[in-house]
Amino acid sequence: MQVYEDLRLANERYAQVKNDRLAKRLSIKGASPRNGNHRNVFHDYILAQGFEWVPTMKIGAGCQVHLRPDELPNGVLIAKVSKHLTTIIDGVIHDTHDPSRDGNRCVYGYYIKKRQDLFGGA
Repeated sequence: MQVYEDLRLANERYAQVKNDRLAKRLSIKGASPRNGNHRNVFHDYILAQGFEWVPTMKIGAGCQVHLRPDELPNGVLIAKVSKHLTTIIDGVIHDTHDPSRDGNRCVYGYYIKKRQDLFGGA
């Protein structure tokens, strides 16, 4: 519930500050995360939770990494695939459905949880 509320507030702030198509859509449909979250909203939120972004695709290079455990590192990941984010923990997808398309779905990049050192620092 906390993440949902945080994203709702972030959507609301975005709609108030920006003057683009997303802001207009959020104003009309409402700021609820059920209506979707734009990358400008979720990207900053995920980074603020202690993750770092690792791109896996370059323009014109084609798909290099697929949604398969052998092509992704261990740890806590949030993978960006077409029109969806999914969580992978040590190679296991945690989602309401299997978004892997039998291991053929391309990963545009992923957020990986930064490791904490022994003294609690980043």
